[in-house]
Amino acid sequence: MYRRHTIGVIVPAYNEERHIGDVLETMPEYVDRIYAVDDRSTDDTWRIIQEYAAASEQADDEPAKTEALEADGERVRASVPDGGAVVGPEIVPIRHAENQGAGGALRTGYVRARDDGIDIAVTMDADGQMDPDQLPTLLDPIVDGDADYAKGNRLADRASSREMPPFRLFGNWLLTQLTKIASGYWRLQDPQNGYTAISHDALSAIDVESLPDDHDYPNDLLVRLNVAGMRVADVSMPAVYDDEESTIEYRRFVPATSVTLLRGFCRRMTAQFSADRLHPTVLCYTAGIALLAAATAMATVSAATATGGESVVREPIAAAFALAASVGLLAVAMQVDAQDNAKLGVRR
Repeated sequence: MYRRHTIGVIVPAYNEERHIGDVLETMPEYVDRIYAVDDRSTDDTWRIIQEYAAASEQADDEPAKTEALEADGERVRASVPDGGAVVGPEIVPIRHAENQGAGGALRTGYVRARDDGIDIAVTMDADGQMDPDQLPTLLDPIVDGDADYAKGNRLADRASSREMPPFRLFGNWLLTQLTKIASGYWRLQDPQNGYTAISHDALSAIDVESLPDDHDYPNDLLVRLNVAGMRVADVSMPAVYDDEESTIEYRRFVPATSVTLLRGFCRRMTAQFSADRLHPTVLCYTAGIALLAAATAMATVSAATATGGESVVREPIAAAFALAASVGLLAVAMQVDAQDNAKLGVRR
């Protein structure tokens, strides 16, 4: 328990036999429960999780509480590899019958933590990239009542951003800008950061069962939090890069995330329209997008029918005017949106 709040840490894992043991073993003692979710790994990840879970049972004076969600339901009672016992959080081992993806594994942990009544649910990757000593900096904004959701930000200072590979840094920056527009959290950075904490109230306020299966889940989650009016804290958080390998398949990730962001933006605008049909953000976005479509259509028609005469002059001028008006309206929409959502963004 941390400052009178129960803490549950969700550790989604897929083929992390080299790191999962260290992650479980170095978890802070104030963590009450660890939901170790094996997403049908093909290596020894599941066996290692079971060993640590069994050791945590033996260290507890109460009756065994862990459960292994596998077809045969068999429990393995063993000590940790070095022969010692784990003294600390209860480890709940969960295994998917089929691989569901990063978002699916996280979703399983979220549902269990919510149903168990955990006050704050933390997500921590199984690759050892998240420093457990940094966990209080994520918990404090929620415990202090300043935020409902806290996430790490590896781009908060130059030293941290320099540690990120250039390709990932550029992709992260681009995703940050698009996620700001879709989610309405204009102060956030590093939306793909997997080191997060969420309050029980916030977790209960969103439809967590419908989170996406893939790596686009953080973007979708942020949209849902905004629609629910939840405050999000961006916390400076250095990352540790070692020998871990990214499981992101960019051929799938880019189109899936693009669709998720577009769908999330439309969902958020629909929610605002339902609350206030004359909301300036919705009106400006709608008019700006309509003018942009008109400008594109006029430019296309002008290029296809350019045979000389007066229309060659008229159509490009009209297209340019529509484009300029569109840019202006979209800029106004973003500014008003940022002002409206300023109270939901928290910097720590």
